[in-house]
Amino acid sequence: MLSTFNRATRLMTQPAAFALMALAASWMLALAQASSAADRPNVLIIMADDCTHNDLPVYGGQNAHTPNLDALARESLVFNRAYLCSAMCQPCRAELYSGTYPMRNGCAWNHSASRASTRSLPQMLGKYGYRVGLAGKVHVAPSSAFPFEAIDGYDANCVRDPTQVHEIAPAREFMTRDASQPFCLVVALVEPHVPWVMGDPSVYPTAEIVLPPNIADTPRTRADFGRYLAEITYMDGQVGQLLQLLDDIGSRDNTLVLFTSEQGAQFPGCKWTNWDTGVHTALIARWPGKIPAGKRTDALVQYADIAPTLMEACQADAKHETFDGTSFLNVLTQGAVAHREYVYGMHNNYPEGPAFPIRSITDGEYHYIHNLSPDEIYIEKHLMGIEGNGKLNNPYWATWVWDATTSSHSYELVHRYQHRPSEQLYRLSDDPYEMTNLASLPEYSAIKSRLANELGIWMASQGDPGIEQDTPESHRAAKQQRHRFFPPDAQ
Repeated sequence: MLSTFNRATRLMTQPAAFALMALAASWMLALAQASSAADRPNVLIIMADDCTHNDLPVYGGQNAHTPNLDALARESLVFNRAYLCSAMCQPCRAELYSGTYPMRNGCAWNHSASRASTRSLPQMLGKYGYRVGLAGKVHVAPSSAFPFEAIDGYDANCVRDPTQVHEIAPAREFMTRDASQPFCLVVALVEPHVPWVMGDPSVYPTAEIVLPPNIADTPRTRADFGRYLAEITYMDGQVGQLLQLLDDIGSRDNTLVLFTSEQGAQFPGCKWTNWDTGVHTALIARWPGKIPAGKRTDALVQYADIAPTLMEACQADAKHETFDGTSFLNVLTQGAVAHREYVYGMHNNYPEGPAFPIRSITDGEYHYIHNLSPDEIYIEKHLMGIEGNGKLNNPYWATWVWDATTSSHSYELVHRYQHRPSEQLYRLSDDPYEMTNLASLPEYSAIKSRLANELGIWMASQGDPGIEQDTPESHRAAKQQRHRFFPPDAQ
């Protein structure tokens, strides 16, 4: 073909030949771009809201009915050891969308703000031709750092009672708007965030609920846990509709689907803590023909790794981006069995309650937690207190306190939640709910020292001052774009 083209151009005038050659080059470039676009996947990220990972059957949960997530897991690679840095809605979302830790992107508290200079998926993938949209809960700021296209159809208010009825048509329109352009869509659902008012709790008779060992057994707790389970099932139904949409529009095979459960639920020891039931998240990945179906991996990954992974999967050049995470695409598509050596956690309690800074690290087997102000008592105002009619609070907590007068287990859970030693160490394989602190045992001293040292190195690399970060002054400065502390390499 090229030799025929060359002969033809020799018989033409020079200007005409140049014009034909330019046209041919343009045509070949268009073909190459079309081929590249066909090879690049669409991306669908589905997020639950405040869903403890091991309340899901795919992670061993004994109560919830989740037929759609169960089916998705059978078609996917399930990550046994996926983590987020901060078990609060805004910091963990900023981490996921930017590929950076809270100290670098600036969102190290709930209800604060990332730095205006932060870059996220819309800029990163948008540069390479992706349409990047978000439906549902946003809860990241400022909008200039997270310029998602707003997609209707899902309630953005996680505390509305009841949640607005969802409509999938806007997601369909976004996905099918331009077949030549790949899409990345985040659907951030608002279940099972409190108030637990969606779904059918009658499916979960309170006497039949198997409560985890870190949850006190009181009648009010069982009733609330049943409502929480009903919201998980409601959320699962929305997942099923979104997956069906991909089938309906013919995008199943060329779409990388990620489901994640965000942080733990609004029960003591889950959300707003660095215990495993707070910072451990579900992560399920499906990409037919690329990711093996029905497999599990122990590779250790963190939310900060997701953005660089998507960049590589979407054939987008990430060399000019600043990430704290690294791509785990080789785990997804090439069978790699390991990724990170450690994942890290941080919690600044203000404005959720009085200051109580926490930092943590795990290698997947042992989990070390450092409470920086152990002489203080821990208070989380939404979970432990009542405001107004208490609709967004947790009346079950008062029943724990009352029950603690006669039940040693309830007493231990109340004490565990409010009084925390400087150091905690748990072996996750033996103690997934972290009920036995090994930090004071001599036989674990070497493990504790290793993890504590690595945690200190990470804090220094992030410019994390520890106690001084968990203050009204630091939180206020962040909201005003006057962040007080930076990673050393960002100053």
